[in-house]
Amino acid sequence: MKTGVISYTIGVGGYDMTAEIVGLSILIVGAMLVLAKIIRINVGFFSKFFLPSSVIAGLLLLLLGPEILGRITSMENGLFTEPLLNSMKTFPGLLISVIFASLFLGKRIPSLKEIWMSAGPQAAFGQTIAWGQYVVGLLLALLILAPLFGANPMVGALIEIAFQGGHGTSAGLADTFVDLGFSEGADLAVGLATVGVVAGVIFDVLIINWGVRNGKTNYLSDPSVLDESELRGIVDPEDRKSYGKLSVNPESIEPLALHVGLIAIAILLGFGMLEGLLWIENATWGRSGEFAIIKYLPLFPLAMIGGVIVQILLDKFDKNNLVSRGMITRVQGLALDFLIVSAIGTLSLQVIGENIAVFLILALAGIGWNLFAFFFFARRMIPKNWFERGIGDLGQSMGMTAAGVMLIRIVDSEGNTGAMEAFGYKQLMFEPLIGGGFMTALSVPLIGQFGPVPVLIFAFIVMMIWMALGLFYFGRKDAREIINPSE
Repeated sequence: MKTGVISYTIGVGGYDMTAEIVGLSILIVGAMLVLAKIIRINVGFFSKFFLPSSVIAGLLLLLLGPEILGRITSMENGLFTEPLLNSMKTFPGLLISVIFASLFLGKRIPSLKEIWMSAGPQAAFGQTIAWGQYVVGLLLALLILAPLFGANPMVGALIEIAFQGGHGTSAGLADTFVDLGFSEGADLAVGLATVGVVAGVIFDVLIINWGVRNGKTNYLSDPSVLDESELRGIVDPEDRKSYGKLSVNPESIEPLALHVGLIAIAILLGFGMLEGLLWIENATWGRSGEFAIIKYLPLFPLAMIGGVIVQILLDKFDKNNLVSRGMITRVQGLALDFLIVSAIGTLSLQVIGENIAVFLILALAGIGWNLFAFFFFARRMIPKNWFERGIGDLGQSMGMTAAGVMLIRIVDSEGNTGAMEAFGYKQLMFEPLIGGGFMTALSVPLIGQFGPVPVLIFAFIVMMIWMALGLFYFGRKDAREIINPSE
């Protein structure tokens, strides 16, 4: 059964698999994560450049699978069977909804003024980068990639999908790409997301060191930046703390089960909204079958809205503060790690190889735009602590919100600049639309329905609006007018 978006029964995505196969594939992904962490601890290269263990695990899975080991040996599928690989391919489409349903659960919904005056400059900067990625990508698609390489014009959306949306969004849109006749898009997007993460951690570390040497940072003055344990990703024993406080007695319900249940409710609400929208489309503008948008919309943006609804209800009716944001974050992190491993591990290198010129042009253009935006726009749009606040958005624009958080923690470990809080508030003005939100999910269907030129014009107009807001409104404000949420 396929209800517009997902059909995950025993025959997942058309694959015939048993519960044992699904369970074994989960065990393999988990084992790969542990092996990757051991490698990250003991191999200085990976520690120095903060490469996430999930990316290392995904590359290990890719190495041992059909795309590499299978091609150089007589084992067609590498160390894995085809049912196992098919099972892993379904993980991203499932887990991306968990991640987005968790975005706002357990968070206080701040006032509009607080959001605007603390996170507004970062929102303007982040939105400029994101919409600029559409502009750059679509211009390349129209002027170079389509006419010279015969690429599908939908490649113009891949920079934003991969760099802003990351592995989760890239893999989560796989069914959309297939439905629109652009099946290679998912592999190209996941590959670009991997390049974005790797390039991001390398360039971001270099930029931080440049900022320290040139006095651009306000609170980080140690040229070594991090000690050995932080480089290896290990928390010192005396600094270790619980990330999920017990809000209920485990004898009544396991706290983790409670929080997973809340995420499940958010996803179910999103599924209900999606089914409602599909019904409306089929009954109105999509009746003829010539114009349809909602049927290509994946579940995860609406799961995010479901999470917001759940949180609003909790704010109103939960007098016992049962939700622990720390525990929600741990569930979200687990889903993200498993998603990244499975997305990279089942990547089709053949598809990337067949489109290598397109892939490299998009990757270089995306990285180049992001770096230009940081050095040119950040200081002109963010009047207060521009480096600390801008570096987080640069990290996010390279494919991982977690990378943005990590970079803020490096340059502002004590939280003096308010960058972390503002970065979080910014997501309320960012995630619902860009970086995996509705525009990200609809960008490829819109290009398929209307062509790349109208989408390019729309993206350029929106980019210019945010650019003007950042340069001429926030950029001209006195630093004292910008609210520091940490004060």
